[in-house]
Amino acid sequence: MAKQILMLVGDYAEDYETMVPFQFLTALGYTVHAVCPDKKAGGSIATAIHDFEGEQTYSEKRGHNFAINYDFSAVNTQDYTGLVIPGGRAPEYLRMNGRVVEIVREFDAAEKPIASVCHGAQLLAAADVLKGRLCSAYPACAAEVKLAGGTYADIAVTEAVTDGHLVTAPAWPAHPAWMAQFAKALGASISI
Repeated sequence: MAKQILMLVGDYAEDYETMVPFQFLTALGYTVHAVCPDKKAGGSIATAIHDFEGEQTYSEKRGHNFAINYDFSAVNTQDYTGLVIPGGRAPEYLRMNGRVVEIVREFDAAEKPIASVCHGAQLLAAADVLKGRLCSAYPACAAEVKLAGGTYADIAVTEAVTDGHLVTAPAWPAHPAWMAQFAKALGASISI
């Protein structure tokens, strides 16, 4: 069986946090299934571009349309090697979907690698998988990490942290560290 990664996306997921991991993991040879509740293969989500421009929080602009390439209703977590949860605004509403929460719990229970960035921690908190774990996220999500029993990793925006099979980062500037740590958790290697 080909190695497959599941990516949980939704409207206004952060553009870079969706597209870059999708492309990176595809380049490593994984088949990445991008899914969204109530959307089927051939559909798309709208992304948002978040930037850090000197205000007290990030700015937001409309991003690209990102293609859904697999039906959410067909997801069987046993078919996947790992899970990617992009940030942006999508996690705040995806966490209200019972099946999405169940998927996160199934990956965690099976101790399969989970990569979460930025607001993806909202899904981890909703799935109740953060107790006793170190987790990075966008700083505004620190309260949710702590309320879910996790320890918030206050790291530089360019860093990532791994705790067991959980790989987390604060935002898209951490992609090199975040994806390198996730690839390692997957057992993948890159050589030049």
